[in-house]
Amino acid sequence: MDKATQFTALVVEKTADKQFVRDIRERPLADLPEGDLLLRVRYSSLNYKDALSATGHPGVTRQFPHTPGIDAAGEVVSCGSGLFAPGEQVIVTGYDLGMETDGGWGQYIRIPSEWAVRLPAGLTLREAMVIGTAGFTAALSVLKLELAGVKPADGDILVTGATGGVGSIAVAILARSGFRVVAATGKSADEAFLRSLGATEVIPRSEVADGAGRPLLRERWAGAVDVVGGETLAAVVKSTRYGGTVTCCGLVGSTELPLNVYPFILRGVSLMGIDSVNCPVATRLQVWERLAGAWKPEHLADVVTEVTLEGLEEKIHAMLHGEVRGRVVVKLP
Repeated sequence: MDKATQFTALVVEKTADKQFVRDIRERPLADLPEGDLLLRVRYSSLNYKDALSATGHPGVTRQFPHTPGIDAAGEVVSCGSGLFAPGEQVIVTGYDLGMETDGGWGQYIRIPSEWAVRLPAGLTLREAMVIGTAGFTAALSVLKLELAGVKPADGDILVTGATGGVGSIAVAILARSGFRVVAATGKSADEAFLRSLGATEVIPRSEVADGAGRPLLRERWAGAVDVVGGETLAAVVKSTRYGGTVTCCGLVGSTELPLNVYPFILRGVSLMGIDSVNCPVATRLQVWERLAGAWKPEHLADVVTEVTLEGLEEKIHAMLHGEVRGRVVVKLP
């Protein structure tokens, strides 16, 4: 039985002059929100949404003080619903974790038990957080392409923002699934990294958006995983082959989509949105099982940097400036 009454967490506070400051402090378990599942967190991760929450972005978090961390993996301390037994290892991603509900950047979280899934055989807690929301989102994107009927024989699959958390794991999963992957990035120095993940070709992101203002572009992609949004996504849709499918899961380029209807009514292109936050439980289980098996990236160690809570400050700034390659895993003390 866990006897802890205090725990260590990174806390974001809003000051009287409306600035946001972060520090690592001891918190009482009694401060945690209501929920029937108490989890001892062993690993979390850093996502773009976490970086926004940590700097006070109102579109993510409005209630402070707050502990970010939209991913968590650890052992069950207690579960009032009986869904999990004490000591079971579980993964929590999505829902409200790390947004308004205190998240994985603390040693303990308290949540509704329905938010958790059992750690599947084939994954460790650390590996699950290397994958995390980013990898889960990448896998959902690949699943959508698969369900849409996109096959390796159909041609090249484009991944934009390929050096980021979602993009890098999407490249790895698609390559493992037999696709010829073209990775687009603004970081030419990372070509060797992307090829090590399975990319057959690496192109500059400027090549993707070239001519984006035209109504249609030359047919090039059988499918695509876009994590950028904005003009990049518009250009990807306009250059997708007849009957192809594009998935959309990001907005780092822009939330606006400057697009016309021609790709849809002349080429039958499909644009599919990816939401990992409220994904149904049955789909979550299916995706995590595949990530622990056939879709498990072969070189997870190559896409991860591990930090402690103390090391997050530097990585938060790097994430917001597009300077993070792959995934950042947070090891809790």
